[in-house]
This record gives sequence, C-alpha cells and structure tokens, in this order.
Amino acid sequence: MAENKVLVIGGGAAGIKAALSEAAAGNKVYLAEHFPGIGGERIPQDRIIADGDALTAPDLEAIKDKVEVLTNADVRALVGENGQYKAKVHCRTPRVHSEKDDNLVNAIRVCPIHMYDDYNEGLEWRTAVDFFNSAWGGYNVYKEDMPVCQRTCPINLDIRTYVGQIADGKYAESLATIRKKLPFPLSIGRVCPHPCESECNRQYLDEPISICFLKRYVADVEMNANAEPKIQVPEETYPEKIAIIGGGPSGLTCAYHLALLGYANNITVFEALPEPGGMFRVGIPEYRLPKAILAKDIEFVTKHGVEIKCGVRIGKDITFDDIRKDYDAVLIAIGAHMGMSMRVKNEDAEGCFEGVKFLRDAGLGNEVPNKGTAIVVGGGNVAMDVARTSLRVGFDEVNLLYRRTRKEMPASPWEVDAAEHEGIKFHFLVAPQEVVVKDGKAVGMKCLKMELGEPDASGRRKPVPIEGSEYVMDADTVFAAIGQVTDNSLVDEKLGFKFGRKFNFEVNPKTFETNVEGVFASGDAATGANIAVRACAGGKTAAESIHKYLRGKK
Repeated sequence: MAENKVLVIGGGAAGIKAALSEAAAGNKVYLAEHFPGIGGERIPQDRIIADGDALTAPDLEAIKDKVEVLTNADVRALVGENGQYKAKVHCRTPRVHSEKDDNLVNAIRVCPIHMYDDYNEGLEWRTAVDFFNSAWGGYNVYKEDMPVCQRTCPINLDIRTYVGQIADGKYAESLATIRKKLPFPLSIGRVCPHPCESECNRQYLDEPISICFLKRYVADVEMNANAEPKIQVPEETYPEKIAIIGGGPSGLTCAYHLALLGYANNITVFEALPEPGGMFRVGIPEYRLPKAILAKDIEFVTKHGVEIKCGVRIGKDITFDDIRKDYDAVLIAIGAHMGMSMRVKNEDAEGCFEGVKFLRDAGLGNEVPNKGTAIVVGGGNVAMDVARTSLRVGFDEVNLLYRRTRKEMPASPWEVDAAEHEGIKFHFLVAPQEVVVKDGKAVGMKCLKMELGEPDASGRRKPVPIEGSEYVMDADTVFAAIGQVTDNSLVDEKLGFKFGRKFNFEVNPKTFETNVEGVFASGDAATGANIAVRACAGGKTAAESIHKYLRGKK
C-alpha cells in the first residue's frame, strides 16, 4: 500500500500535535510554518492569556525525527478533492549562515532592527537576527519592516530578496525581482552611484555588499546567454491613450509600468533626439554605458507594447495642445538638457561650450572640439564625464577647476579617482572670474584662488576669495559643467504651468501631478538634475498616479 502523505499547515501547538499524531499513524508528514521556527511559544503582544489557556510545550525532538518541517514556508496553492490534493509550498531561504559564525555574534551586532521579542511575550526587544524559539534551536532572519538599503534606494528595490536569490544561484528569479520595479538593470547596474551601499550595515563589519554590481551581474548573465526576458502584460487592457514626452530613464520607466498596469499598445513616447534613451544615451559617455547595452534595456521596454517616436520635437513637429487633445493623459519627462551659466564675462565667446551639450554631441557622433588644452569648470559627475570624455576625443591636456577642496566635491569618489588616474589635472580652491579672449576666441580663464570659510546652506564650507590671488590659465576650449536646467519652452505660457528656479515643472511630490489637469511631470524635469535611478523612481510613481487619475475619471 502506498504511503499516505499529510500536509499540516501551521507549526503552533495544535499543528505539532496533529503532525505527531499523523506520523504515529504511519503517514509521511510535512509541517509548513510561515515563521523561521516552530513551537507555539509565540504570543501576540495584544493577547491576554486566560486561566487554563497556557500553551503546551510540544516534543520538538520527536518532531525533528518523525516530521519533515518546512520553515519560512507559505502555501501558495492547494487544489484537489476526495483525498487527493496538490499543494504548492514556497520556502524562503534563511539569510544567516550559521556554519560561518557559530554564535552569529557579528550578524547580531550589526543588525539595525529592534523588534518585540515574540519568544518572551513582547516584553523585551530582540534583533532581526536571533533565535526565534530557543527550544527549536535555529537562528534566523525575520523582520517586518523595510531594510535600510531598500529604504535608501530611490526606487525601493527589494534588495534583500534579489541579493539572496543570487546567493542561491537563482539568477532568473533575481532579475525578475529587480524588473518588478526597474526595467533598466543592465544600465543602472553600470551607472548608478548606489546610495544603497552607503547605508549597507555590512560596512560596520568589513565592507558593504556590492548591490549595484550584483544587479549588473544577473542582467549580464541573461544578456550573455542570449536569453529572451519574459514579457508579461495583462491580457485585458484599458482603452485610454497616454503620451509621454521624453524617452529617457523616467519616461521609459513610466511607459513600462503603464504597460504592466494594463495600457499596453496605448502608450506613445515622443523623443526629440534621433535615438531613445535621453540622458542615458547622451548624458552618460560610452565608456560608462555602451549604447548596445542600453539598447537591450530599451528593447525590453518596447516589447511591452510601448511605441517610441524619435526625432519629434514638441512645439516644432507637433504642438503640445494637439498632444493634449489626442491623449487622455500626458507625462512630461524631458530631463534637464541645458547647462547653467558660469556668470562670468565672455562665457559666450567662441571656444566656450556647455558640458552637457558637449556630451550630447559626443554621444550622437557629432563633431566636437578636440584639440589642444581644455578647461572644465565644475565638481560633479557631469564634470568628471566631460573631463574624461575630453581626453578620449583627443585633447592633449585637461584641467578641472573646482572652487572647494576634493573633500567637498559632489562627484562620486571613484569617478574622481578614475579621472585623476587617467591624467586629468585637478585645481582645487579655484574660481573662474573671466574667460580670456583674443580675436573673439577663448584663449584661457582668469582665475581667483579661494579658501574655505563657514558652512553654507548645503552644509559645505563656503569658498571665500583670496584678495590679489588672480592668475590666468591658458586653454583652447572651456567647458562649463556646473549644473543643468530644464528647457520648458515646449509648453505655452497661457497654460499656466508653475515652474521651479531651475525651470523644472512644479509637481505634487507624492503623485507628480502638475497644476494642469491630466498633465504629469517626472524625472529631472520635475526634481531638477539628479541620478538616473531617481528619475526611474519618479517614472514609476507617475505611472501609478496616471493610472489612478484615469480610473478615477470613469
């Protein structure tokens, strides 16, 4: 006679008693428990124990010998009838390797989460890494709130899950976890400054987990295997049409999530550039983000039923009013493609260029200045990109001027190190005063030495001029890379949009709605120039808001 198999769901006192009874009857017994340990001692904080209601102390040793216990387990599906059932049980992998640390002292010491101690009736606190039940004897990780790395990630990627899946060798599952929120794992995995790693608690023991490179790793595994990513959109779609102005990280992320919400094949992206990608394509140099890699991510988005029309400039090829008439909702995600003024004399002379325009022309293969000596003014990542690209296109020497010290530079430290390693010459505590011009062309920059004073509103020490310290630095080309603003000229003033000081669209920070009904804005066009993953996060939120707006109209 075939052995009967019995599934008991729940590892409390009643579940253990039932499991032991079935095992004693000769059945093969599986015990599935949601939590990391079993035993029945877990008492909810709000439970009042009445007389005669004390919990029993089950024979856990007998359970270990006679029952197959599945902890961290959830029953996802249960089908069947007449005593014949099939159950789908999902078991989460414990994230503690006790064989590497018998007492788990290090893991407990760095764990930032303090929770009610379930084992001690919630009267004390415990960390998320701890015994769940001392009688059961196993360590575990269990916590209800959001990990600090996930909370720091602008798009709140489920880092704990996808890193754990990589550790388990489940690369496809890890990539699917990432793509639930982010459609650009190949690109973001290469260019993100990973603020999540700055908050990773592992750094207090040795060094942060390489969260960003792990994202790139699983995406590269799929790409190198020429595997086709799964495309999953709802079979039933909504009829409303949505226009997205701008095919960069924010606009394409919004399009992707709208497709997942049910608007596939009703989403049109209008991109002014000849190729999609926005700042991904023309703001990040090839050596950091190869265009063939970016194309893979964009193709993934378009396969979800997203149409991209390139070379279409709003206000020239089609009016904004026509867009509003033809579409039920509009997202403006045009980025921040205009450079900010240095506010120095002669900065409009021949030989002076906006850093972002130089990067755009280089990215599109247009002719760019490339001879002699270049000066780059600025201290952020764009300035690093301009300086490093300048060497690559042919300049003999590149000097970078920054008015504070290296410590105050907003650029990522590894970008500064790379630029220095490649031969960029840094000049700190130097402020530009005037572009030196000869025969109408820039030939240098008059500079002024600075010293640091008291901190300003940004928290950094304010640079103070040193009187009589002027000098001239020779140059054939000058690049301004001190910041970017949004070109909002695509919309007519009569519409009454509200704008910020960097010409960005003012929006509700929770919904990304503008003050004009049916029009949303996200990415750099709403927040001002920022990192790509934050633009993606804005696109995701905008998609959810557009969905609520359209469904609320019905």
